[in-house]
Amino acid sequence: MKKGDILELNIEDVRFGGEGIATLEGLKIYVKGAFPGEKVSARLTKKRKNHGEARLIDIIEKAEYEIDDPCPHFRVCGGCQSQHVPYDKQLEFKTEAVKKLFEKDEIPMGEFLGIVGSDEQYEYRNKMEFSFGDFEKGGELCLGMHVKGSSFKILTTDSCILVDSDYRDIMTFTLEYFREKAFPHYRVMAREGYLRNLIIRKAYNTKEIMINLVTTSQIDFNLEEFKSKLLELNLKGNIASILHTVNDSLSDAVIADKINILYGKDYITEEILGLKFKISPLSFFQTNSKGAEKLYGLVREFLGNAEDKTIFDLYCGTGTIGQITAANAKKVIGVEIIEEAANAANENAKLNGLNNCNFIAGDVTKVIQDLKETPDIIILDPPRTGVHPKALQYVVDFNAKEIIYVSCNPKTLVQDLKFLQEQGYDIEKSILVDMFPNTPHVETVVLMSRIQ
Repeated sequence: MKKGDILELNIEDVRFGGEGIATLEGLKIYVKGAFPGEKVSARLTKKRKNHGEARLIDIIEKAEYEIDDPCPHFRVCGGCQSQHVPYDKQLEFKTEAVKKLFEKDEIPMGEFLGIVGSDEQYEYRNKMEFSFGDFEKGGELCLGMHVKGSSFKILTTDSCILVDSDYRDIMTFTLEYFREKAFPHYRVMAREGYLRNLIIRKAYNTKEIMINLVTTSQIDFNLEEFKSKLLELNLKGNIASILHTVNDSLSDAVIADKINILYGKDYITEEILGLKFKISPLSFFQTNSKGAEKLYGLVREFLGNAEDKTIFDLYCGTGTIGQITAANAKKVIGVEIIEEAANAANENAKLNGLNNCNFIAGDVTKVIQDLKETPDIIILDPPRTGVHPKALQYVVDFNAKEIIYVSCNPKTLVQDLKFLQEQGYDIEKSILVDMFPNTPHVETVVLMSRIQ
C-alpha cells in the first residue's frame, strides 16, 4: 500500500470532522465524507506510521440506513456532507465523534446531557456567501458554491435547500442579470475581473433581507438598474438593505475596501429570545437563528441566578450571549477583537435597554490585562482556533468561580479544558447543540466550576 493507490475500504467508524474510519493491513485509514456501513473506493493521499488518509472516489455499497439525496447539487457542491444520512443518524455520529475526542484526551464530560437537534434540517441558514466563477475554465458565468475538492471551480447552486426560496430567487435573478451584462468574474491568480461574491442575509424571525454584491473596482458600473429590479422581485421577506461592497484585496476572502448603500440601511435586525440585534454586513452572527435561541438558552440555564454577579463575555462578537445573560446578571463586560462587532454590541445593548453591559474592542489577550473588575463567571466563545494560551492563563488568574465554554470546535475545546482542569477547574456538565445539519460541525457547551 503506497500513496496514490486506489483502495476498497469498509468504513467501520467515524471521527470528528466528518471522516470515516477503515482498517486495512492493520492501518487506520481516514476518509472524509465516508460513513460507517459504507464500502468505498478512495485514493490514498497520505501514509504515516500510525494512519493513512484517503480521498473518497465513490461509494461501492451504501450503508443500510442511507436515504436518497434530497438536493440535486449534493456530492458535487462542497457545502453539505451528509444529506444522504437520516437526521437522527447524523446526531448519533456527531455525539459519538465528540465523546471520542474527550475520551482520547481523558477529559470527563461531567453530567453529559446529550445533543439538542435543530428544529429545521433544511432552509435553516440566515446567511449564505455565494461566489462568482465558472465550472469549466472559460465557461459561462456561475454563481454558487465551490465544487467539492476544488479551489477554483464554482457550481451554480440555484436549488440549494439549506436556504429558503428568497435566497434562490435573488441568486437566480443576479446570475441572469450579470450573464446578460457579460461581466467577467474575478480570477484570483490573474488578479483580474469584476464580480466576486453575492452575500445574502435573511433574519429568520423578522424576515428582513440584506443583499450585498461584492465586486472589484476594475469596472465602473451603475448598479441603479440592478437595485431596482431586485426590489421588484416577489419575495416572502422584506428587502431592508441592498449594498455594494468594493473588494480589491488579493485574497479570496471578503474584505471591504468600501461599502456603498444602494437601498435602505447598512444592517438588518434579528430577534433572539426577546432581544433585538442589529446585524451589519461583515459582523458575525450565528447562521441558524432558531439554533442560536437553543444554544443561548442553554448558556442562560447553565448560568442560573447571577443577579449579584459580574460576567466576562470573552470573544463576544456582536454581544448576543452577553446580552441574553444580562437580565440575570449584575454586570456584563464583553471583549471582541473586531471593532465593528464590539460597536454593534454596544448599540444592541442600548437598543434592548440594557444598562449593565459594556463591550470593549480589542485583542482579548491584551484587553483582559487592563480590566479592573473581578469576574464571578467567565463565558468563553472563541473562534475555531480556541482560546489563545496567554488569554487562557489570564482567565485562570481571574479565579472566577465558574466558566461556561461555548465551542464550535471540540478539538481545540478539549485542549483548553485539559489546561483549565490542570489549573483547578472541574467539569460539571456538558451538552451538544447541532446548529449545522447535513455538515460535520456541532457546538459544545461546557460548565466548569473552581475547585474550592
